[in-house]
Amino acid sequence: MNKFTTLATGITLAVASIGAFAQVTFAPTPRIDQREAHQQARIEAGVASGQLSRREARRLEREQAQIRAAERQAKADGVVTPRERRQLERLQELASANIRAAMHDDEVAHRR
Repeated sequence: MNKFTTLATGITLAVASIGAFAQVTFAPTPRIDQREAHQQARIEAGVASGQLSRREARRLEREQAQIRAAERQAKADGVVTPRERRQLERLQELASANIRAAMHDDEVAHRR
């Protein structure tokens, strides 16, 4: 083999191994992601219907951002442990209860 073929083979193997490594380090959390999307949709529906004021929506959005940050932190090492999953699920349960409470309180959005 000449030097070019050896170099090309080495680069191909390196790229393939990096791709495989990237797939291994990704920790999928489909249920958590699905629930996050559902909660986001609930917040948007509450704003659209007037059940949530801007202030309530901002607070709920901040809570969702904190959950996403906790999820990123859990995924940082490439593995989401059962304990981390339970913690994320607890955060989502609390967020869901907060969304429900905000949507069913007496505060409404003032339309202009």
